Amino acid sequence: CPACDRQFDPPAPADFSFNSPHGACPACHGLGVEDAFDEARIAPDPTRPLERAIEPWQRGARRTVLRYRRQLRALAEAAGLDAKTPLGELPPDFRRRVFDGPPETPSGAPGFRRRAVTPPRRAGFTGVLPDLARRLRETESDYVREFLQRYTVRRPCSACGGARLRAESLACTVGGLSIAALTAMPVREAAAFLAGLRLTAAETARARMVLREAGLRLGFLAEVGLDYLTLDRGSATLSGGEAQRIRLATQLGAGLAGVLYVLDEPTIGLHPRDTDRLLAALFRLRDAGNTLVVVEHDPATIRAADHILDLGPGAGRAGGRVVFEGDLPALLRDPDSSTAAYLRGECNAAPPRRRTPGPDALAVEGAQGFNLRNLDVRIPLGLFVCVTGVSGSGKSTLVDATLRRALARRLHGAGETPAPHRALRGAEAIDRLIVVDAAPIGRTPRSNPATYAGLFPPIRDFFARLPLARARGYGPGRFSFNVKGGRCEHCRGDGQLRIDMQFLPDLFIVCEACGGRRYNRETLDVRVRGRSIADVLAMTVDEALDFFAAVPPVARRLRMLAEVGLGYLQLGQAAPTLSGGEAQRMKLAGELARRATGRTLVMLDEPTTGLHFSDVERLVAVLERLRDGGNTVLVIEHNLQVLRRADWIVDLGPEGGDGGGRLVAEGPPEAIAACAASHTGRALRDGAGIRPAEGGG
Repeated sequence: CPACDRQFDPPAPADFSFNSPHGACPACHGLGVEDAFDEARIAPDPTRPLERAIEPWQRGARRTVLRYRRQLRALAEAAGLDAKTPLGELPPDFRRRVFDGPPETPSGAPGFRRRAVTPPRRAGFTGVLPDLARRLRETESDYVREFLQRYTVRRPCSACGGARLRAESLACTVGGLSIAALTAMPVREAAAFLAGLRLTAAETARARMVLREAGLRLGFLAEVGLDYLTLDRGSATLSGGEAQRIRLATQLGAGLAGVLYVLDEPTIGLHPRDTDRLLAALFRLRDAGNTLVVVEHDPATIRAADHILDLGPGAGRAGGRVVFEGDLPALLRDPDSSTAAYLRGECNAAPPRRRTPGPDALAVEGAQGFNLRNLDVRIPLGLFVCVTGVSGSGKSTLVDATLRRALARRLHGAGETPAPHRALRGAEAIDRLIVVDAAPIGRTPRSNPATYAGLFPPIRDFFARLPLARARGYGPGRFSFNVKGGRCEHCRGDGQLRIDMQFLPDLFIVCEACGGRRYNRETLDVRVRGRSIADVLAMTVDEALDFFAAVPPVARRLRMLAEVGLGYLQLGQAAPTLSGGEAQRMKLAGELARRATGRTLVMLDEPTTGLHFSDVERLVAVLERLRDGGNTVLVIEHNLQVLRRADWIVDLGPEGGDGGGRLVAEGPPEAIAACAASHTGRALRDGAGIRPAEGGG
């Protein structure tokens, strides 16, 4: 550079990758974020007096707490203020001095600045933020580090502004945009930008293939319904359906033929409007000479299939057989297939049992997280409420990032920061928040439905009271596979042995000492009606319900599992083998077992994932039972079976990404069906048989 005499190497591809040391921002190492102390967490209650307002300074040794209080009193006295004055009533410039430390005026410049060099510990008051930063930097204690990190928030890197690249890389532009600005665009805007680039003849010659390949890949993403995603979206924030459709777009770009593709529920997270776009992409793969095997429950996908395999008739041991095989017209004529009954519409004949909204409601005002456009939404309490809309319309941002986090902070003191919003009203009518998600109920084979549902303790107590167990002096612990005494010590109660295969995946074999039954011979001698504790763990929920019908503590919990459609699960089935939908229903069963308070909000995010039509009916019945107990059930969902039975629907959109974030319609399903601008309303009319209400929407 002739002006500043700096030298730069010619740009290389690695300079534009935040995963490379050549391109990554040196401050955040390419992460784009940094942890910083949050004043709202440090002083959560501005009504407290100054000397007691700084939360982390109220914890620890008494001598340290008193020293901090003396410093705050001295600081207040020097400014002519009282340290017993509430923090929120102090002058703004003094509050800044409390947090940032004494003002510095280098070169005569007035103002407050954080000190570049932290003074010694005994050098007087240095400010709350510099003190906490020093303690976090200097501590060698994991406990202290974890304690201090409670008061931090993750924010965009102050050096790169969240762009993740060094300044030299961001200074290179194409068409006036840096690579960070381009990847911050949604797919459809990035495609339009690249298509509209005006280049010289020499630039066109160099960039023709690059632009062609980039345009094709962006087109494939739009084809599978992901045109609302920004290119820099973190993979951890994608839903399972979005990740699967990205992989599908990659295969569209590969242009292969003669390939067998297996897709597991590709419509997860898809609104009915978007399913047609996905099917068009699948047809392209098929028409190119490939074979597609799709595991799916979506009615539109089943109707579009060339060949259908219907398995069942039940689940678990009651399934595993081919109920039907053939094309759609033959399936619709089959009298034995429950799938056919739902496709014929025979199971949607009964009118829904709805409740009308009362005066109480949760109101989110001015929600502005991600693509929400200053959104005001009212959630009636005591109802079964569904939040719906096309993919990317802002449903998760509203329910999870805004409402859940704000309620969790208010009710349970959670540390997560809610997405920006102006106010949350009506929360005083809620005393408990329950989030029922699809996270695993356990990550080791020792966790199973019996242990999670609280069945195992009463079952062990029951066995300990048997005559042979009492004669031998066996207590309940004898029948636990987690402690020594009754378990097989060769496998330590796992029922299987792990063999380390060096560079290959570990191999698991059945324990030869206990045959996979987990217990030693003496424990298995104790039987009731010929069944040992190992035999009980091998039972399904339905079998155990018959077996323990006369044991109320066991039967009550088993009945809850059966009611949510998990009668086919084995009591001892390893938790990691359960699907997300099964884990979600396990948690719902636990909530059913609790006594209803009438002031509980239950949140679920797409609970119908992986469920057949008959399973969805059972799930909706469970949700209605929770509602009938006086609770509020709030569900993010696209499934028309669920939407048809909802008391109230909040429809966001009208499109995804920048085209969403608005309230399209709200009200009972009939009102949504009457809204001409609602994609959900059109699906309710065409796919769920909902007749529009006059003046609805």
